[in-house]
Amino acid sequence: MPDKITISAVICEFDPLHWGHLGLLEKAGAKGAAVCCVMSGNFLQRGAPAMLDKWSRTQCALEAGADLVAELPLSWACAGAERFAAGGVALAGALGATHLYFGSEVPDPVLLLRLAQALLSPDFAQALRLQNQPGLPFAARRQRAVEALLGPEAARPLALPNATLGVEYCKAILSQGLAIQPVAVRRTGSGHGQQAPVEPGAVLSASQLRSLALQGRDLEGLVPGFTQAALEEARAQGRFPAQIKHLERAILCKLRGLTREDFAALPGLSEGLEHRLAQAVGKACSLEELYAQVKSKRYSHARVRRLVMGAFLGLEEPLPALPPYLRLLGMNEKGGRVLSRRASDLPLAVRAGDFQKLSPAARESFRLEARADDAYALASPSPQPPGRDYWELFRKPLG
Repeated sequence: MPDKITISAVICEFDPLHWGHLGLLEKAGAKGAAVCCVMSGNFLQRGAPAMLDKWSRTQCALEAGADLVAELPLSWACAGAERFAAGGVALAGALGATHLYFGSEVPDPVLLLRLAQALLSPDFAQALRLQNQPGLPFAARRQRAVEALLGPEAARPLALPNATLGVEYCKAILSQGLAIQPVAVRRTGSGHGQQAPVEPGAVLSASQLRSLALQGRDLEGLVPGFTQAALEEARAQGRFPAQIKHLERAILCKLRGLTREDFAALPGLSEGLEHRLAQAVGKACSLEELYAQVKSKRYSHARVRRLVMGAFLGLEEPLPALPPYLRLLGMNEKGGRVLSRRASDLPLAVRAGDFQKLSPAARESFRLEARADDAYALASPSPQPPGRDYWELFRKPLG
């Protein structure tokens, strides 16, 4: 490997890895670039367990062209776009990434960087205050504020989910002072939540593929062959599809034992939302009832799901702003060479003994990860044994 190499980072979930992801990884690895993925663990941004476990998804990523897969820890993986992006970008920087590849409905990194600069400016804070209408969601207030600064056409990407995440990546790059070039790749196929024709080779969204899997549909031809093989193996072993319904009573039980003060300590909580949560927990007999009672025009369904999952998994403020360690899930020989050349002093964790050497704050972050993975083992169709993620190093009662 030459002294100066291109290191392309991809921040991802890959649940499951589909044709669109494969195309993105191929572009990231063009001209011999090393591809480093920063991938969420077993709980994801949508406030639910991944349908396919992180070890199987890591293997899929390596077969799809990734050279190294690092784990985005729990409190960043199960968070809103801003924190998710900040954690992913920080780990990409720690790996020495020179480029960050991501899908976007608007493949214009110059515009996305311009939006990021506007959102970080003092003028935006003032413009946002002027949009503080009661009941208006934050996303709508933010877009109106940026429209006031840059005009409606420039602000249009903030209404699109992948472009918005791209803006958050750009914000993180700027605020962390990293020399990473954002590369926005036009997103192909169906968008998030959209239903496309189901035919072999179609680029379906991960959400549509998960919906088909829950219906018991075979995904052959709808995902790359290695993904299909991983799904079949996991299904045969009773590990796929992992679902939140298998955790529902455990979640409700945990939440019923929490106080209003416990809810107030949840990350990302604001505007008295702890009161709505506490009241809903005292009435709801299912997660859907709970979500429906808390959700409003101001609080999105996704935000409520993340708060509920955070309460179940024991996330509470204060949390570190950025990941306190770099945890490797898998790599090939090329990835190993990337790792050996990194200049970051972020602690590296690969084997069980590495976690014992971490700082107290970093050990606490990983303790949450290990405990969450034990809970994830019960989300499978057939409950799996605990301890796959070094939980024995941090053995404490779940309560």
